[in-house]
Amino acid sequence: MKHFIALCAAGTLLAACSKTETDTTATEAASAAEAAAVETTEAMTKTPDLTAILASQPEAAQARYDARNPAATLEFFGIEPGMTVVEALPGGGWYSKILYPYLGADGKLIGVDYALDMFPLFGFFSDEALEKKKTWAADWVADVKTWGDDDAAEASAFVFGSMPEDLAGSADAVLMVRALHNLNRFEAEGQYRTKALSDAFNVLKPGGTLGVVQHQAREEMPDDWADGSNGYLKQSAVIAAAEAAGFAFVESSDINANPADQPTTEDIVWRLSPTLATSRDNETLRAELSEIGESNRMTLKFRKPE
Repeated sequence: MKHFIALCAAGTLLAACSKTETDTTATEAASAAEAAAVETTEAMTKTPDLTAILASQPEAAQARYDARNPAATLEFFGIEPGMTVVEALPGGGWYSKILYPYLGADGKLIGVDYALDMFPLFGFFSDEALEKKKTWAADWVADVKTWGDDDAAEASAFVFGSMPEDLAGSADAVLMVRALHNLNRFEAEGQYRTKALSDAFNVLKPGGTLGVVQHQAREEMPDDWADGSNGYLKQSAVIAAAEAAGFAFVESSDINANPADQPTTEDIVWRLSPTLATSRDNETLRAELSEIGESNRMTLKFRKPE
């Protein structure tokens, strides 16, 4: 009888221990699931939202979305948070102010300006402006850091023809948005287009993307008119130059096309919005040109071979 009672007690104790272990395991599993859910929620919260970023831009920038189509353009080029993206000729930051928060804390934004010795060729930069270009890279990075918060990308900069060696093979994409025409325009003076495309090729990882948006000339236009000096380039010429630099042409898109822009050999791209350079004293002409909208633009994707 005593033996039976002992066995029962042992069985009860074993059952209790088993129940305790089961309860503990269940509690631990629930805690782990809860922690994972919190981590997922936090990650989703921190993931940059392009729609929200575009909506937060100044009204003047948003007014140009219909012509510049930033969401569709970045999607076409495959730009995503966490990437390292090089932006050629960032200027006042129209695209930079979108890219900087969109690339996020795990991303990098690298600005690139024209080579210092190219600026005097324009003929309209003052000595003071040319001197200031010497500190452009540091000045641009300082400006960029005022455009976002701690969740924005890391920023750096250089000028074409002097890419830092440690950047070689580091970028996922190079964007040349309306940046090629002047490089092509002064190609004969210093091989500026060739050097810029070489830097673009070298900074990219194998398989990386070169994205080009450029004012587009009709293929039948004279070559000497469509050399970039009037703002326009032929798509065939852009593809040939990129392929000569080692890139493979992937595809084109009409995202930024505007069939209403039909320039003659007497026209320059800056006659159109937003510059309207040729109609400042002619309200009738200004209205006609404003009706056309911004320029017709090719949108081309290239890839650095694996």
